[in-house]
Amino acid sequence: SVRRAILKEPKLAPSFYQLSLLDSISFDAKTKEYGPDGSIVKVVLSSKDTSTYMVNLQKAALALVDAEKNLRKKTAITLADAVSIGGAEAIESIGGPVLPVQLGRADAPIKAPVSSVPLDLFAGGYSSTDVTKYFLQAGVTEREMTALLAGLLTIENVEKSRTTEDWRQSTKPKFREAGKMGRMSEFRRLTDDDIAEAEAQAELEADPEYEDPDDGWYIADSFGTKENRFGQRIGNDQVSEKNFNKFLKEVAEKGKKKGADVSDYGWIATMLLDPSSPTCQTWLTKYAGSNLNYIKDLSISFNAVTQLGAVYTGGKYENLLKNKPRKSLNNDDLNLFS
Repeated sequence: SVRRAILKEPKLAPSFYQLSLLDSISFDAKTKEYGPDGSIVKVVLSSKDTSTYMVNLQKAALALVDAEKNLRKKTAITLADAVSIGGAEAIESIGGPVLPVQLGRADAPIKAPVSSVPLDLFAGGYSSTDVTKYFLQAGVTEREMTALLAGLLTIENVEKSRTTEDWRQSTKPKFREAGKMGRMSEFRRLTDDDIAEAEAQAELEADPEYEDPDDGWYIADSFGTKENRFGQRIGNDQVSEKNFNKFLKEVAEKGKKKGADVSDYGWIATMLLDPSSPTCQTWLTKYAGSNLNYIKDLSISFNAVTQLGAVYTGGKYENLLKNKPRKSLNNDDLNLFS
């Protein structure tokens, strides 16, 4: 349902990701209240704000409600789970990596109080100080915040360059002559960059803490490749898992120039280059220089933030996950010269 909604309206791609972040950082690390419980859907749908930003959030929220109803017939997916899955799917739908999502969250009670985190936090109207405050309030480090916001920056820059018609065209099937597996012109020799990337991937996987969210499992079928198993990836001609830091590279490079204006890339680019946020600048530089490190941090950060203060539905989920300390990415663990 999420991929279908994004294909129908490209402008909804950022909204699914924004909903997952808003639901997650509603958690208050001091009081241990709120967190990813799906309550963001109710709050968004009851909003009277008629801005384009809010209307898109509402459309995404309705799509999640529909998806949860359909999935509930076959699995124990909750609305809280659907919100997190929607955020991960937004990243994958533009050609990004598969982000791990822990299932089993309990939905918020109907009359439960809601967090004070503003719904329009990601609309671009808040200062970098204010945005950072809400992430830190939830117990998210600046390193994790940088990785998560960089993901939103990428989605927004892919989305704004595509039209609904472009994306519809990208889903048209390509036919080959009967008996032909492919043409030699579709193959190329390995470049030095390909070899370097393979070596970097091997080094990353050698890290004892590295977790492959996809774990290499894929059952081939007649619907397409592994990358398209849940539908067409609508940003493939711009970004993929191999160059998911494309826009981060461009922002970091442009930001080296004195007085550079990166507003073309959106409010997040301006925030990450804000001199008052040196930690964000440092991690932006590192992610721009290493796609693999960026994907690793994005994966860990998204999995962690979508479990902040989560209450689980009971049974094995509660036994395994209740009060389990989360894995966090510390700001001081830079290792820039390792």
